[in-house]
Amino acid sequence: MTYYQILSYVDHTQLKPYCTWEDIRQLCDEAMEYQTASVCIPPSYVQRVNKEYPDLTICTVIGFPLGYMTTEAKEFETRDALLSGADEIDMVINVGDVKNGDYDKVMKEIAAIKKVCGKHILKVIVETCYLTEEEKVRLCEIVTQAGADFIKTSTGFGTGGATVEDIRLFKEHIGENVQMKAAGGIRSVQDMEIFLEEGCMRLGTSSAVKLVKDETEG
Repeated sequence: MTYYQILSYVDHTQLKPYCTWEDIRQLCDEAMEYQTASVCIPPSYVQRVNKEYPDLTICTVIGFPLGYMTTEAKEFETRDALLSGADEIDMVINVGDVKNGDYDKVMKEIAAIKKVCGKHILKVIVETCYLTEEEKVRLCEIVTQAGADFIKTSTGFGTGGATVEDIRLFKEHIGENVQMKAAGGIRSVQDMEIFLEEGCMRLGTSSAVKLVKDETEG
């Protein structure tokens, strides 16, 4: 797989709480040059990016990064993001609901957000670093049943990121219509290649372009 092929699976990401417009503009310029799958940016920048980079696929985050907002708040965030020009939505589940064993509430929330999304892609961030194996398996089933398009490992703001073991577990338990996104802790081109070989269709990272530049220019 060529470097450009790898980048075509990347959601080129800038979600730092202090990111400026210059940071976002650089991200978008790189995404255009290297033809990444999307840019993943804070909701507050979606409208401007949509206006200034109309050819980019824009991904944004909902309930980010902790996920414990109400379903109604997440629905509002989603509608607002889509009206602003977002193409894809990455939402964070309420991990507290998982820990309380309230899986029905988790499924209803994902289904509600997918209903708002309609034809737009919904990726569900389950934040694997906080979950037991049993909880991960259950969430694979819930994400499938709720009709989401992707299950995503991590926000990148938790205590850990994507692991090969979690991706293999996902692969075993998700439905055929659900794809996988690895995010958090991707630190090398080799990491990206490994996750793609395991079946991921998206990678979430802020460093992919730099990593490829280092490989090609180093």
